[in-house]
Amino acid sequence: MNIHAPTTRHLSLSHMTLSIALSLSHSLCAWATDVPRLPVTDASILMRQALQANDGKANGVLTGESADAISRRFQAQSPINIDVRTERRYAQSGCARLQVMFWQDGVWLPDADRARRQSIEFGIDYCLSGEPPTSLH
Repeated sequence: MNIHAPTTRHLSLSHMTLSIALSLSHSLCAWATDVPRLPVTDASILMRQALQANDGKANGVLTGESADAISRRFQAQSPINIDVRTERRYAQSGCARLQVMFWQDGVWLPDADRARRQSIEFGIDYCLSGEPPTSLH
């Protein structure tokens, strides 16, 4: 699932993180399974890290109240992983199009016959300042 969100000024990133993770999709793929993961309470930390990384990537695991609430809601015991990669950089310094994926194993959805890996992926135009870029060129 791709959600193109060129502007996110009206939603706090922690609220967006919770909303996105609560609507986990049925995708069975994930980007990075065997990588070191930084514990974060907010995906924006990884988004800024990816913007600054030479390879344009950052990987983490969601912790704190949001992670606990999501895991309780979906009866899952495994970590909620977050993978961020830079899709393209913009001329505006510190700004890029990012692909962000949240995924978790062992998620029970209503009416499901078994727990599965669930994920959601979205694209976002984002800058180190936390704001969207002023231009997409």
